[in-house]
Parts: sequence; C-alpha cells; structure tokens
Amino acid sequence: MTVSSAPGKLYLFGEHAVVYGEPAVACAIDRRARVTAEVRGDDRLRVESRDLTLDGFTVEYDGDAGDEMDVDVPTPLVEAAMGYVEGAVEQARDAADAPDAGLDLIVESDIPLGGGLSSSAAVIAATIDAASRELGVDLPPGDLADRAYRVEHDVQDGQASRTDTFCSTVGGAVRVEGEDCRRLGDPPNLPFVVGYDGGAGDTGELVAGVRELREEYDFAADTVRAIGDLVRRGERALAAGDVGTVGRLMDFDHGLLSALGVSARSLDAMVWAAREAGADGAKLTSAGGGGCIVALDDSRATRTALKYTPDCETAFRAELDREGVRAEE
Repeated sequence: MTVSSAPGKLYLFGEHAVVYGEPAVACAIDRRARVTAEVRGDDRLRVESRDLTLDGFTVEYDGDAGDEMDVDVPTPLVEAAMGYVEGAVEQARDAADAPDAGLDLIVESDIPLGGGLSSSAAVIAATIDAASRELGVDLPPGDLADRAYRVEHDVQDGQASRTDTFCSTVGGAVRVEGEDCRRLGDPPNLPFVVGYDGGAGDTGELVAGVRELREEYDFAADTVRAIGDLVRRGERALAAGDVGTVGRLMDFDHGLLSALGVSARSLDAMVWAAREAGADGAKLTSAGGGGCIVALDDSRATRTALKYTPDCETAFRAELDREGVRAEE
C-alpha cells in the first residue's frame, strides 16, 4: 500500500490570460488531496472517493458505464473527478509499463470540488505518484508534472494550462508562461483568506467566452495583455515581500477579470466584503463564474466579514504550502 498527497492552489494573478501565453503566478496552499493505492489481483480499477467537497460525500466507483453515483453535488463534477482519476491511473500504468495492472484507490480531499482551488490537479498529481510508486516507479517531479498536465489537458478538451498541475506537483509559488514553468525563490507567507460560495463555474464555457470576446473586441485582447503586464509587476512585488502592492494588484486583476465577464455576483459580493473589512486585496481565483475568492488579511476581520456575507458558504484561512507532492505514512 502506497500513500501520496498533493496541495491545492490559488491564483495570485493571471488566470485566463495564461491561456494566451501571458504569465501567471500561483501559490500552493495547505489543503491537500490524499490518495492511497494498492495493487489488486485482477486488472480492474476500484476507486473509493471521500470528502471531495467541503460538505463531503463517499462514492464507490469501479469505472463501469452502468455505475450510478448517489451524491449531493452536481454529477458532472463527480464524473469529471473520476475522469481525472482514471487518466492518472493510465499515466501511472504507462510509466510502470504495466497496462493491465489492477489497483484499489482511496481518494480523500479537503479541497472544494470545482471551487477554483485546483482539486482536480491535486488529485491527479497524488494519484499518479501513489499509483506509480505502488507499481515500482518513482517519477521525478518534472515527469510527474508533465504527465499530470496531460491528464487535465485531455479531460478539459485541451483548455487546461500547466499552472494547476505544476503548482500541485512542486508546491510553493510558481510562475507559468506557456511551456516555461518554474518555482519562485522564497516567497513570503502571504495571509490568505479564502471565501467559498459553494458553487463552481463551468471552466470550458468561461474560457470560450473570453476567447469570443478577445476575437471580437480589441479592448478584450488589450485586457488580456494588461493582465500579463500586471502579473510581471506582481511577481516583482512578491519577490520584494511587498504585501500591500500584491494586494492592490489583486484588486486590479479582479477588475480586469470582471471586464472579461468571468466574475459572478457571489464572487463580487465576497470580494467587496473582504475589501470593506480591510483586506489588502481580494479577487476571484481560477476560472470564475462561482467558487472561491482569495483575500490578503492577517487579522480576523476579513474571515469574520465573509462568514456574515450571504453569498459565502464558508471562509477559511490558508497558508502557503512549500511542499508539492509527497509520500505519506
């Protein structure tokens, strides 16, 4: 039996623009997906999934088309999650040259499913690592990140960037620009507060919407480029430990993303609640349309304000996780 875990992540800057070759900066956070893998005596894959949302659920899934999933979250999200797991197992089998290997997997996560904190990337990375090690292969981080990206790229019909899977694999703060993925030095421990509206945006639909705007209007293409410029400034502020400037740029980024049509009333309500509580900055994170916002505040004020915001289902503090995928006892 082999156990691995991987962190979720949030975007500081650059979501959506990264799809068009602009840079993005993301940070791994201390909420993790944990996968237990054990070889079985036949060629079947059995997956037991637990706690894939903050509410939590358990589902038995053997990969058969006729299996029914009785869960309290939208079925498409669960089906996508199972697609990620199956793709990750195929990558592990390929790495181990064991195409017919049977595996029992237990997937546990305290990352909101579909909320914008990269639950899928964390599950993929942890699954590939646990399954490949159970099959006798210890993948280096670069190979693991590349294989994880291939899974997300396939399940998301080619619309994924490398940011999520790379950040979950290596941990810390990362910068991604096209194929160039690298970790950023020694970033400060930013005082993250996350607000979650209990929902999830449709990533494919939101990405397609930005593409249509960008193709039809010059201002939308200019907005995408402006986000790239903002990311470069944010990267310098992060390296200098200038939390105030990082926060102001987060506010600006949220405005640009809203102009591209990827925010939502619930996200805007949480962003403004955080700002009015004194946060240094606040913005949506990841695809938008619903899910999570991230704010910077080292006091209790923002979390308290979010708890009393009707559009916020839950709020929690998060820390930068400097570790990526790791073996667990």
